[in-house]
Amino acid sequence: MKNRLILTLAVLCASLATMAVDRVDLTYAADKALNSVVYIKVTVNSKTQTVDYYDPFEDFFSNPFGDFFGRGQGQGNGKRQRQIETPKKQGSGSGVILSADGYIVTNNHVVEGADEIQVKMNDNREFAARIIGTDKSTDLALIKVEESDLPAIRVADSNALKVGEWVLAIGNPYGLTATVTAGIVSAKARSLGARQGSIESFIQTDAAINPGNSGGALVNAEGELVGINAMLYSQTGSFTGYGFAIPTTMMNKVVADLKEFGMVQRARLGVSYRDVSAYIDEQHNKDKEVDLGTVTGAYIEEVVADGAAEDAGLEKGDVIIKIDDKEITKSGELQELLAEKSPGDKIVVTYLRNKKRHTTTITLLNEQGKASKLEIIDEEGLGASLRPLTDQEKKELALQYGLVVRTITQGKMKAAGIEKDIILQKVNGKEMRTIEDFNAAVKAANLSTDRVLEIRAITKSGIKKLYLVELEDPKADKDSKSDKSDKTDKTAKVTKN
Repeated sequence: MKNRLILTLAVLCASLATMAVDRVDLTYAADKALNSVVYIKVTVNSKTQTVDYYDPFEDFFSNPFGDFFGRGQGQGNGKRQRQIETPKKQGSGSGVILSADGYIVTNNHVVEGADEIQVKMNDNREFAARIIGTDKSTDLALIKVEESDLPAIRVADSNALKVGEWVLAIGNPYGLTATVTAGIVSAKARSLGARQGSIESFIQTDAAINPGNSGGALVNAEGELVGINAMLYSQTGSFTGYGFAIPTTMMNKVVADLKEFGMVQRARLGVSYRDVSAYIDEQHNKDKEVDLGTVTGAYIEEVVADGAAEDAGLEKGDVIIKIDDKEITKSGELQELLAEKSPGDKIVVTYLRNKKRHTTTITLLNEQGKASKLEIIDEEGLGASLRPLTDQEKKELALQYGLVVRTITQGKMKAAGIEKDIILQKVNGKEMRTIEDFNAAVKAANLSTDRVLEIRAITKSGIKKLYLVELEDPKADKDSKSDKSDKTDKTAKVTKN
């Protein structure tokens, strides 16, 4: 009996010793990563905006003194415009230092529309920051401070992260700087459909993420960055169980593109898709039986005309089950994998059609349907420099807004007939009040299918003008179409395994 008791105690002690050895010490991770997470303060200055409103009394009381008595500028049919002053706004969030020379990643929604950005380090030093680039689709942004020897975080491969693994969320919730919370990875490749057009493949965690954590770090037990905290799931606005982070596999591609191009070079497969399980559930709810040959994968709901997938022979109803060597079990995994690619990259797609397995090679295309990176045309590339109208010019010319062509050199704007001192009023329907308005319109046109600027302008003598500025180089367009034809010949063949 005594020997049995001694043996039992020995086994118990050994078990406790093993548990002590296996216990994760998260203090190491916190100590290693804490100084790499910063507090970001943003300011949106007060602005004057012109808003439309309806005046039901215009037709009855229209008179030459309407503007004098502050009823705004009439447009007829009761439609009027009025200028309003928006209040100054301030907000805050978190960011992660990626390099010693001051590159910091955060969420797009933290810095979007900011006129001033201040970054506060964990040692209380503060620096002004500027935006390098933003990407609304992934909700990521890259900013920079002009400083050296900053404590950059070590970035890990989020693909290696496992469900059940311990992680820390580091950020500044509610302005409480340098806050650390712990949890585990609850799920990977989670899609929420939170924003239209968003690219989502979140790491789900039960580490507490609250307002102010946005843009902060999700780190593993080694203190290495595995995700950027982006949002929480809550019906109250505060943490109620789950938070979501953007994986570093997606972040790395976005940051690299923003550094090099100022925008993300996004690769398009040319399909819309959803989880196979969601499609099967939908069919069952309609009392329909369906057998796709699998219960996992990405079900193709639509194939875009003239897209990469159509050229390769993919059809509606096909199920993508593998890209290169990676198994695709749900749509979030496919979205994450494509987010890592660039236009011109080739991928091997394995899919099921009528329960039979097929494989094809596809060359991914850009926003304009070409297998090349987008060339971004900016104000300088267009061959013109602009400035806003002065208050005196607005009064003399009876204009509320406009951008004056200050200088014009060889470039696309001169080729379209635009001359010095022309006043740009609208570009693709957007009012031109600031240089930022023009740059935003050009950026949007760069990403559009036709890549054309429709510029409505006026001379100082009051003559209205219309110009069409083509951003696409006709020769490059021709070459690209030729490349696409060559690609189609090579990839349209579907090979059965």
